[in-house]
Amino acid sequence: MGQFFKAQNQIHTMLSLRGAAIIIQLILIFIVSQGLNYQLPLLALFFIVSLEMVFTFVCYFYYKNNKQKTNKSALFMQVLADVFFLSLLLYFSGGATNAFVSLLLIPIAIAAVTLPLWMLVITAVLAVISYSFMLWLMPMHVIHGNMQGHFIGMWVNFLFSTLVVALVVARLARAINKKELAIAKYREEQLKQEKIIALGIASAQVTHQLATPLATAQLLVDELDDEFTDNAVLNELKVQLSRCGQSLHDFRQQTFEIKNQVAKPILINVILRQLQEYTQLNYPDIDLQINFSAQTSGSVVADGALLPAILNLLNNGVRASKANNSNKLLLSVKTNNDHCSLTIRDYGDGFTANKLTRLGIEPVESELGLGMAVFLSHASLERLGGKLSLTNHPDGGALVSLLLPLTTIDLSEKNVK
Repeated sequence: MGQFFKAQNQIHTMLSLRGAAIIIQLILIFIVSQGLNYQLPLLALFFIVSLEMVFTFVCYFYYKNNKQKTNKSALFMQVLADVFFLSLLLYFSGGATNAFVSLLLIPIAIAAVTLPLWMLVITAVLAVISYSFMLWLMPMHVIHGNMQGHFIGMWVNFLFSTLVVALVVARLARAINKKELAIAKYREEQLKQEKIIALGIASAQVTHQLATPLATAQLLVDELDDEFTDNAVLNELKVQLSRCGQSLHDFRQQTFEIKNQVAKPILINVILRQLQEYTQLNYPDIDLQINFSAQTSGSVVADGALLPAILNLLNNGVRASKANNSNKLLLSVKTNNDHCSLTIRDYGDGFTANKLTRLGIEPVESELGLGMAVFLSHASLERLGGKLSLTNHPDGGALVSLLLPLTTIDLSEKNVK
C-alpha cells in the first residue's frame, strides 16, 4: 500500500478509489433494500451518495487544473471527506449496528501511509468519535440485554484496531519509506561514483598519452632555443610547456595522495595565497578581490584534490565574468569554530534554473564548459567532508559556496609550505 500511494498523482488515485467505492455503495444499497428487503432511508442515502459524487468530480477537475495544489493538506482533506461521507452513510443505514462500520478503518490506513503523524492522529480521533457518536445514538431497544455488551465489544475492537493501524502500520510505512529513500540515495551515489571513476580512468589515460608528446615537444624547443636564442615566441612556448609538465606532475602527485589516503592540515591563509598567486599568474587581467576578516584562521585536513577542486570553480568564475565583459571576481572567506566558508562570486549571467538543479550532481553540457568542473569539484569536496552549494547573486552573477570542516590541529604558517 505504501508503494501504491507514493505516486505523484496521489490525489487522483484517491479520487479514483472513491469513485469505485461510490459504485460499490450503490450496488450494496440496491442489494440490501431490494434483495434482502431491509427498510432503508433511500432518499437520504442517495442524497449522500450524490453529494459524494459531486464532491469527487469537483475535486478531480480542480486538482487536474491545479497540480501544484496536490500537497499533504489536500490529501488530508480527502481523507477527512472519506470519514465524513462514510459516517453519514453508516448513520443512515444502521449506525453502529451496520456490519460495514469497520470501513472507517480505511481512511485511517490511508492516512497512516501518506500523511504526517499529526494528521493521522486527527483522522483516527475523528473516526473514533464518529463510531462513538453512532453507538451513543442507538435506541435503547436495540442494545438491551447481552447485545449491549456485544456492541460495546465491537467499539472496543474498533478502538484497538485504530490504535494498531495508527501506531504499527504507520511506523512500518515510515520505516519502509525511509529505507527506500536510503536505497534510492545509495543508488544515486553509486551512479555518481561510477561516473567519477569513468572520468578518472579517462583522465589517467589522457595524462599517460600526453607525457610522451610533451617530452618530445620539450626536446624540440630546447634544440630550437640553441639556434634561436632569446626568441620571444620560443620563450613563451617554453613557459607553456613547463606549465603542462607541472600540471602532469601535480596530477600524478594528487593521484598518489588519493590512492594512499595521504591527508595533511592546510592553513586557510595558505590556500588563499595560492589562489591569489594562481590568479595573478594565469589571469593577470582579472581583478580578484579577497574579503576576509582579521580573525580568519584555522586549517583544514585535505589531500591534493582540494586545491584543484577550488581552482576548477575559480576558473569557471573567471570564464563567466569574461563572457559578460567583466574582469571582476570576488572571493569571500569566513570561519567559525567548526567550519570555513569560502564563497566565489563571478559577474557573469548566473545559473539557469535547470542548471542549478543538475550542476554538481551530474556532468552538464555548457558553452563555457562549467558542468564537468563543478561535477568533479563537488565529488572531491564531498570526499573531503565538505559541501558545495550553487546560487545566483541578487545583483547578478553566480555564487559558489564551499563549506569545509576545520581541524583542531594547531599549525603555524612558517611550518606549512
